[in-house]
Amino acid sequence: MHVHILGICGTFMGGVALLARGLGHTVSGADANVYPPMSTQLESAGIALTDGYGAALPEPPPDSVVIGNALSRGNPAVEAVLDSGLRYTSGAQWLAEEVLQGRWVLAVAGTHGKTTTASLLAWILETAGLSPGFLIGGVPFDFGVSARLGDGPFFVVEADEYDTAFFDKRSKFVHYLPRTAVLNNLEFDHADIFPDLAAIETQFHHFVRTLARSARLIVNTGEPALGRVLERGCWSERVSFGDGGEWQVERDTPYRVLRDGRVVGELQIDLPGHHNRMNALAAMVAAEHVGVVPADALRALGRFRGVKRRLEERGTVDGVTVIDDFAHHPTAIRETIAALRARGAQGRIVAILEPRSNTMKLGAVKAALADSLAGADRVFCYTGGVSWNVAEALAPLGARVAVLNDLAQLADAAVAESCAGDLLLVMSNGGFGGIHGKLLERLRDRGRRAA
Repeated sequence: MHVHILGICGTFMGGVALLARGLGHTVSGADANVYPPMSTQLESAGIALTDGYGAALPEPPPDSVVIGNALSRGNPAVEAVLDSGLRYTSGAQWLAEEVLQGRWVLAVAGTHGKTTTASLLAWILETAGLSPGFLIGGVPFDFGVSARLGDGPFFVVEADEYDTAFFDKRSKFVHYLPRTAVLNNLEFDHADIFPDLAAIETQFHHFVRTLARSARLIVNTGEPALGRVLERGCWSERVSFGDGGEWQVERDTPYRVLRDGRVVGELQIDLPGHHNRMNALAAMVAAEHVGVVPADALRALGRFRGVKRRLEERGTVDGVTVIDDFAHHPTAIRETIAALRARGAQGRIVAILEPRSNTMKLGAVKAALADSLAGADRVFCYTGGVSWNVAEALAPLGARVAVLNDLAQLADAAVAESCAGDLLLVMSNGGFGGIHGKLLERLRDRGRRAA
């Protein structure tokens, strides 16, 4: 069968493509933004990519078209599919029907930490010999891919609350019907489709309503919004984690893990920050539901090597290190900077931010942006594609901030000021115009000139 995927380079749709390829299908796809690591991953799997959306469909016509939620009516490719009469579906529906049927699904939901927690959970199951399938919105270093079918009954999925497709406005996660579900946290996001936090809480309520009585819901006790969701109804077994929960992890070393007040071991993980320890705890509790004992989970967590684009070091030149992170919400930005500081950074943290997400572009969280960057020593913010006054929003940071709408000028300015020991922390949920490579190349040029 030939499956053609529109929006194939998105983190979710790229995973769908890999799974379809794993099932033996011929897979092709198109996207308006073709960039690594997803493009590299897909090409390595023998998947043909088209850069841009045209009205021409593959010849001969594909058997099925999977349409990503980034595409809407008026898109030439969407209109061509509708005019052709070809069978089409959404990525979430395709996943549910073609992969998840009959499997023990472990879903990780929440505003933040889904990718890291899902990666940790898949790794714990892998280390336990369970060979899970997974679809994750990033590339864990221990697996090298964002999705695979797996050999066992278990499948880990990053469960996103964003809408499914232009023809299905439900959140993607209502399709998955998990037997184990993690609710990590819940804040306002996706301002392009949700008017307020209450609307997102309703989608989480719908998700909870899909769970069987025999399912297990693993809930962060420190999240008021999740508490409100569960007050609307919960029909499944519930296990709590976090401060005051059944499962806890200490905030200070040696980071002991406790269950009902009893110590079950120490968490040693090469991911800085309390938020990552909470991610690890959630993964550990989820793995316990499928039979992985805490001691084995803790051993696996100690060997976890991280996820691409999550505090990923892209290179060091003359003592200046360029770091890539996916942070694109004020809470994630603040925690990422704090985690980098907690890792023991001795030099300056230079935050280089692209407010690229729809929530950022709409200015829905602009009031929190300056505070989220307060932990950085220097801030460069790119304003391309943003219509609100970024300089005004970041004014509380004073002389520490520079706001630029030219990517080359931003890279030049950041490198000109950098010195040995600095950490250039690049934060964006997109490719950011390849700025990581631009920074490293400029640093090398500077070094050659100095020599």
